Amino acid sequence: MERLVGKPAPGFLMKTASGDGKELGEVSLQNYKGKWLVMFFYPLDFTFVCPTEISGYSNRYDEFKKLGAEVLAVSTDSQFSHQAWINLDPDKGGLGKLNFPLASDITKAVSRNYGVLIEEEGIALRGLFIIDPEGMVRYSVIHDLNVGRSIDETLRVLQALQAGGLCPVDWKPGEKML
Repeated sequence: MERLVGKPAPGFLMKTASGDGKELGEVSLQNYKGKWLVMFFYPLDFTFVCPTEISGYSNRYDEFKKLGAEVLAVSTDSQFSHQAWINLDPDKGGLGKLNFPLASDITKAVSRNYGVLIEEEGIALRGLFIIDPEGMVRYSVIHDLNVGRSIDETLRVLQALQAGGLCPVDWKPGEKML
């Protein structure tokens, strides 16, 4: 797989379920032109680690918004599965209301283009991409299915990218750059 960081983000057009679970729609990379996009892939709806990540990003959505970023979660499930999962009570294994949409990569083309598709299983690895307002991939991390991501680290990297300088290890906003 060719690297994506430093290159234009692969375009996409996917069906979505709105974060409130009321509407179905579509989303494309063009919808995020002029904004930062934190797009993360997860394996499957109605599983165990995924809802902790999705709910975690939703709970901290305002922090991303303050940084001029949008969040989009993607799996290879259908938009109808996403909608059912959002509308199911969290006490019964559902997600409940979210602050961003869930996108359906049912064709698996987007997961393939971003290098996260496990072909033999038809699901995505846990991949996260930060795309800048000009549509360039600035950050990418892909890891095992069993380990959830760090929202703190995602925010830190987003802030470091926006700072526009050389940020040393564990840099945080307000700290000296190199």
